[in-house]
Amino acid sequence: MFVSTLPAPKADLHRDLFAAIADLKRELNAVILAHYYQEPDIQDIADYIGDSLGLSQQAAKTNADVIVFAGVHFMAETAKILNPDKLVLLPDLAAGCSLADSCPPDKFAQFKAEHPEHLVISYINCTAEIKAMSDIICTSANAVKIVQQVPESQPIIFAPDRNLGRYVMQQTGREMVLWQGSCIVHETFSEKKMVQLKIQHPEAEAIAHPECEPAVLRHASYVGSTTALLKYIQQSPSQSFIVATEPGIIHQMQKAAPHKQFIPAPPMNSCACNECPHMRLNTLEKLYWCMENREPEITLPETTRVAALKPIQRMLEISV
Repeated sequence: MFVSTLPAPKADLHRDLFAAIADLKRELNAVILAHYYQEPDIQDIADYIGDSLGLSQQAAKTNADVIVFAGVHFMAETAKILNPDKLVLLPDLAAGCSLADSCPPDKFAQFKAEHPEHLVISYINCTAEIKAMSDIICTSANAVKIVQQVPESQPIIFAPDRNLGRYVMQQTGREMVLWQGSCIVHETFSEKKMVQLKIQHPEAEAIAHPECEPAVLRHASYVGSTTALLKYIQQSPSQSFIVATEPGIIHQMQKAAPHKQFIPAPPMNSCACNECPHMRLNTLEKLYWCMENREPEITLPETTRVAALKPIQRMLEISV
């Protein structure tokens, strides 16, 4: 009898992985949390898909014994901060964040010491060490709301994203001292190419994430977090959208509004720079193997975890 030595079709492999991951999830009493910027296969198998705020809220209330975080390192760290007794796994330990890397803890400690009277509000896209030096954590979904609740007499340091910080200043009218960090993905969008896209698609509505630079944001009719963008495209009467954020979100947009068109905003050149290279390190195969092997595991020094927990809890209290 002839037995083929050709590899199984990709679709069959994916079906097998989906089934194997489902079995491991039951065996481990695990929950799979995935960010909108993950590849479609991971989004489709996740128990919860969301932005940083939603993922933090899910991590805080899960009853699972194992949290599999399909995202980047700071997100898995946040889950561990909130769940010290749970096993927290990240499919690829190298899945970091350019924004978090742009704020080294030693340099930020010095920066903070230069502004001793300032309250520190840090965007969740930062390391556990930065969170431990912060007073309140925020996300792009709640940054404006959190800053608005701080007394006007209280000076603020906002870190690490200067673009989100500038956007919050514009929305609230508050002056803040900004740490000069940025996201390599959101800074790569080109104003020139955004304008060209609007000319090519005059019927399309431009929407953007507040981590984009001001030159790009001023061409957007709506600015919001990934979850806010997803809600907006469902409510808007527009039938096509130019989307200026990581294109992973378009998978959910297409599922939510299959009759609408979504055009990813291009970067400054012809590369795939609008895709986060860190988010894309996670794959369905790596997710399976991390569950099978119970690693890579996220661990933190207890002193850092406890210090970082307080500003996260303040955020969650405010965001209820």
